[in-house]
Amino acid sequence: MLKQSADVRAQATLDGEGLPLPERNWAILSVAMGVSMSSLDTAIANTALPAMAAQLHTTPADSVWIVNIYQLAMVATLLPFAALAEILSFRRVFIFGLLLFTLASAACALAWSLPTLVIARFFQGVGGAAVMGINTALLRSIYPSSMLGRGLGTNALVVAVSFAVGPTIASTILSLWSWPWLFAINVPFGIAAFILARRFLPETKRATHRFDALTALYNGAAFGLLILAIGEGAHLAGTGTVLLEAGGALLFFILLLRRQKGHQAPMLPVDLFRRPQFSLSALTAVFTFGAQGLAFVSLPFYFESALGRSAVETGFLLTPWAVLVGIMAPIAGRLSDRYPVGILAGIGTAILSVGLMLMIVMPVDASTFDICWRMALCGVGFGFFQAPNLRSILSSAPPERGGGASGIVATSRLIGQASGSALVAFCFIISALHGEKLALGLGAAFAAAASIASFSRMFVTKNVTSTK
Repeated sequence: MLKQSADVRAQATLDGEGLPLPERNWAILSVAMGVSMSSLDTAIANTALPAMAAQLHTTPADSVWIVNIYQLAMVATLLPFAALAEILSFRRVFIFGLLLFTLASAACALAWSLPTLVIARFFQGVGGAAVMGINTALLRSIYPSSMLGRGLGTNALVVAVSFAVGPTIASTILSLWSWPWLFAINVPFGIAAFILARRFLPETKRATHRFDALTALYNGAAFGLLILAIGEGAHLAGTGTVLLEAGGALLFFILLLRRQKGHQAPMLPVDLFRRPQFSLSALTAVFTFGAQGLAFVSLPFYFESALGRSAVETGFLLTPWAVLVGIMAPIAGRLSDRYPVGILAGIGTAILSVGLMLMIVMPVDASTFDICWRMALCGVGFGFFQAPNLRSILSSAPPERGGGASGIVATSRLIGQASGSALVAFCFIISALHGEKLALGLGAAFAAAASIASFSRMFVTKNVTSTK
């Protein structure tokens, strides 16, 4: 009976009808739990960096690798997992990602030093890439085509809520227990999501082409060396080392492009970057998430070192940003149905830039209200950018290249966040006393650059329209 029911669900999803109720609700719950854990882990780690640095007896600059290695692993493996999922099925790759993420979370909780924690975080990032890189594609098989917008909205809400509660959860856990519990909390939820995924996630259509392992190797090496070079450069490593890593990244990118030339579905979707609207949208995302990475890694140190707040207070002070993102995202999404995306995202990133600059000029004796309204302003700007820009990336790609577009959505976000996090370490090295403010200033500059890129889409749209 169970096998017959599973066969019926599989056929329904293959026909584009989605899952029937209540199976649909259980399936979306498993996806939401996986996405939530991956999103929460970044927010939790950012908030707890000062506490982990102190308890692991390491410097703030070195502790940033706890965040960087997670993002490096995700960037290096996200596109290969997306390509592999088209062949093996999105269901299998998602379940594998959940399992690896859960086991790696347990390893993080048991880590006894910075090196062991960084290694465990690497594998956690690999599992997170398998989850985050294909969750949008899974939604296409879970929901009927007529309800896909609702599914994407639910997914965006889960991410926003996860970032919103992440700092609060981190602060609560740190007030009761030590930092290993920040990772141990993933284990029971990961097990539950794994069980639900195996039971309810549907099978999806599989591509006929074979997976090219060499292309995946080139991709992982190219992106991994790129992020590593950025991180090493931020830590002022030897010039020879940084140049070697950057040169290696360039070499593997060249090999990757040559290897996938003429492929009907290239792993690195260069065909989509020939579309100006797509390229500018991806560039806007990289700059904006770079600003977010600079802010969210530096703000805990700013609040605790410069403003004298406790770790628990820091978590609550970070919350207004994420809460306002959750409030503004659906509003901005509805506005994007009526107004140009370039204008909406341009206004949002400009607001974000102003908010970060206001954080810099905040007095040392600033009240909680003074901090919170500035954080809320940053959240308004970021939330106003996110949904319209996501819509622009997906809508500027043809339907048959939706997988490539989805992969670039996550890749752009992670490259921006990883670059921002690495640059925080560079700011600390330049000035141990004012590194936080330098990072926030750089974040404001990134947001301003994102605003320029976003508004540029208006001119591209006009030019394209005029040539038709």
